[in-house]
Amino acid sequence: MRAIWVPVRALLRYAGAAVVTLPCYLLALSAAILLAPWPRPRVKVQGFAFRLWSRGLCRVFGVRVSVAGPPPRPPFFLVSNHLSYLDIIVLGTQLPCVFVAKAEIDSWPLFGAICRSVNTIFIDRKSKRKLPEVIERIEQTLAAGQGVVIFPEGTSGAGHQVLPFRSPLLELPARMSHAVHWAAISYRSPAGATPTHLSVTWWGDMPLGAHLKELTRLDWVEAPLSFSPEPVAHGDRKELAETLHREISGAFVPLVDRAEIERLLDLKATDPAALPPVMRGSHEAEF
Repeated sequence: MRAIWVPVRALLRYAGAAVVTLPCYLLALSAAILLAPWPRPRVKVQGFAFRLWSRGLCRVFGVRVSVAGPPPRPPFFLVSNHLSYLDIIVLGTQLPCVFVAKAEIDSWPLFGAICRSVNTIFIDRKSKRKLPEVIERIEQTLAAGQGVVIFPEGTSGAGHQVLPFRSPLLELPARMSHAVHWAAISYRSPAGATPTHLSVTWWGDMPLGAHLKELTRLDWVEAPLSFSPEPVAHGDRKELAETLHREISGAFVPLVDRAEIERLLDLKATDPAALPPVMRGSHEAEF
């Protein structure tokens, strides 16, 4: 019976995601058009639409968010570790915010349009020349009274550690001595289910379709989310990045042992056919 229910539940979840997404997208898009001359009312409506969308998708996919610490109030600059595309909606349940995302997402069908409707700031990580433009957009977003979230790891990790932070996007808060908040995200899946590093974290070369299939098989996902008790400030962006990395690493609960990730990476190099199906394929796991 369960073998029949699993694909049916997946279809219901995809349908539910569509039902949740359409009205939220239309609300955000309407705000972007009708309230364009009034930045603060516009971002409030867009933030409300994004929060509504995030909470709806978490309910559809069985994501249970638990929060420790006070979420910052906008305008704010927040740094988080990065494990999955789920991070976006997990943070979105608590924060009206704008994300800084890789430029390729702008061209993704549907998802790119949704990101544009909530003022996502796109960055080409291969072009340092455009970095000043991105920093200016971040400054404008903060001035409009909205929060900004970045993932300084630059890619999503497997869940055994917090990857090193890249510091260029921290130039603005460092230069202005602007306090930076942080968040630490972890995940837990049911006992006996596919482990989180193969069903929730989206890393390496996992194809999106195969990964979504594993995610929808889970009965539920717990997402503990910790916010910083106090923001961090430093005049040097590299020192700021190191301090934030240390704070987030201290609050992060690893999902898997390092030895298991190393074993899977060794298999990828020596015997790819022996890998779990979800790890066969190609994509750039970045947001």
